[in-house]
Amino acid sequence: MLFTAVLSFTVLGLWAQTETPKTYTFNLEQCVTYAYEHQTTMLNAAIDQKIADAKVKETIGIGLPQISGTADLKDFLKVPTSLLPGEFFNQPGTYVPVKFGVKYNSTLGASVNQLIFDGSYLVGLQASKTYKELSQKTFNRTQIETNVAVTKAYYMVLVSNKQLDLLNANVSQLKLQLDQTTALFDNGFAEKIDADRLRVIYNNLLTEKQNIERSLGLGITTLKFQMGMPVTDRLVLSGSIEDVKLDKTAFNKDSTAYANRIEYSLAQTAIKLNQLDLKRYKSQYLPSLSAFGSGSYNYQNDNFKDLYDQSFPSVLVGLQLNVPIFSGGQRYQKVKQAEFAVKKSQNDLFQAKNAINFDIENSITNYTNSINSLESQQSNLNLANEVLRVTKIKYEQGVGSSIEVTQAQTSLKEAENNYINALYDALVSKVDTEKATGLIK
Repeated sequence: MLFTAVLSFTVLGLWAQTETPKTYTFNLEQCVTYAYEHQTTMLNAAIDQKIADAKVKETIGIGLPQISGTADLKDFLKVPTSLLPGEFFNQPGTYVPVKFGVKYNSTLGASVNQLIFDGSYLVGLQASKTYKELSQKTFNRTQIETNVAVTKAYYMVLVSNKQLDLLNANVSQLKLQLDQTTALFDNGFAEKIDADRLRVIYNNLLTEKQNIERSLGLGITTLKFQMGMPVTDRLVLSGSIEDVKLDKTAFNKDSTAYANRIEYSLAQTAIKLNQLDLKRYKSQYLPSLSAFGSGSYNYQNDNFKDLYDQSFPSVLVGLQLNVPIFSGGQRYQKVKQAEFAVKKSQNDLFQAKNAINFDIENSITNYTNSINSLESQQSNLNLANEVLRVTKIKYEQGVGSSIEVTQAQTSLKEAENNYINALYDALVSKVDTEKATGLIK
């Protein structure tokens, strides 16, 4: 029992050592790079690429020589018997049973087949390369989606940090004001209600600060999840909101920007695949030609130990030509279906182009509006700070009321919240516009 307990504690200790959380300090670029290497969707997309490579090699293998070997051993417990006409044995009108063969029989052989011409195979080679191209583009799309998700989660953390900084500054100055007002009340120079009003606002700010701190922790956990990082690891962001450039003139409407989008490229590849599918069905009208050959050694004997003393070889080579003549109209209908599929994919390409152009225009408009809103809320925040500063001076000089101070304090808090919301909207709009215009790759 003692040994078992010691062993258990040792195993648990080793497990705890291997599971020790790691600490990372990343900026945005490093977060995205980490996600490319660890996010499950990215790992699966990379595996899909390897599957596509293997599929191409599998298709190529169809046109290479196909070689197989065979071996068998037969023990005829009862040698087959045939009836021969009695005329062969001077017994006309009767049948004489005769055994053909020997008790033991063994064959060793090999065969080879080589495709010489098959239109479907040639088209299949082209299609397999296009399929590999499709897997690469699908990987790129996954990469873009991962980049966008990580960037938005990263910006959410930066915005929460900014909000926390504003709250900390607000709490500090309000605490100072509350202490001053409480001192004035204690000396009979202020009413109790003046201190109570400020205390209510102060308590509300403390509660909001705690909520933001918890939201910040959740935001970092969300970012780690989007990166594919174990949520038990510690992540510290080295960047700040000031590092992000928000310029309303950063994006211009470009009539050719749709060509930069991976969705448009995927639609083009879909057309290529459908066209190759149509070509494959048409190639089925063509004949196919293949060569084959085989060789074998046959061993026969009534005595097992002498079975392989003598062999009877057999070798053959040949050509096989398959000519399609009539299939009940099946090939024709397959060709028609493939033609319709090509037309559908062409319609999808037009729709993709139209949708991307709409997305570009819409995202640029939203981004411009969000920058305007951010500038307006920044101006309101500055104005609210100035109003609070002037109101406090008036109150301290006895020419203003405490109600004006609390109202100014409430307005500042509202202005800060509006600014934070506008800031996050602007950052999200920036990412959406970068994605829409094909800048994220």
